[in-house]
Amino acid sequence: MTSAELSEAEAREARPRLMLVATPIGDPADLSQRALDVLKAADAIACEDTRETRKLLAAHGVTDKRLIACHDHNEAQSAAGIVKLIEEGASVALVSDAGAPGVSDPGYRVVRAALDAGLPVSAVPGPSAVIMALTISGLPTDRFVFLGFPPRKSGKRKAFLKPYAALPATLILFESPQRLADTVADALDVLGDRRAALAMELTKTFERVYREPLSALKERLAEAPRGEAVLLIEGAEETRERTNKYAEFSKAPPRN
Repeated sequence: MTSAELSEAEAREARPRLMLVATPIGDPADLSQRALDVLKAADAIACEDTRETRKLLAAHGVTDKRLIACHDHNEAQSAAGIVKLIEEGASVALVSDAGAPGVSDPGYRVVRAALDAGLPVSAVPGPSAVIMALTISGLPTDRFVFLGFPPRKSGKRKAFLKPYAALPATLILFESPQRLADTVADALDVLGDRRAALAMELTKTFERVYREPLSALKERLAEAPRGEAVLLIEGAEETRERTNKYAEFSKAPPRN
């Protein structure tokens, strides 16, 4: 597609570079207009799963894009090819199956390779399961730590959680439905019975959020749930008793 055939907005987004594009975490309507402009203008789209990206593009009337597979098993090789494309004058958009690429999804190696090659890298912000779950959890939002997916085995999972037991910040984890109950049980053992929130199927038809202590979540999960899950756990006691402890760091410096 030539620049003359692009809309004005699309033409602005067609410069040679790597663009990370956040995609909907459930509802296709959450794709922003700018994200759509970038995807339409890109010479190629690198994606975690070409089938998922093709469905998203088709939902927005885009059916003629070159798709490049970029997943956990080929990311290093794919990154080299993407860098070469951009060096030759192409614009490449990078997406994952849902949310922001690079956040518990492939993307970091591509960004690193582009930066090491001195290429421009930018992003189109958008849907994030981490931020959405945090803001509706009812837990403190001023300090939080995203831990991604915890280890699969209980012993390693407990060791993984232990360093965060005294951290005064809300903990956020992704977990599969099959391991969710075991992860909640391990968190209860390591962290104690703290307030928590479990966000399921965000932005989808059966979205639900359970806001209750870990002990109650453990009972609720006696039967494995269905759907994507984000688990949030209240920070250490210090946060609950001294919510303004870090306020001094956010004050503007005195004017001279």
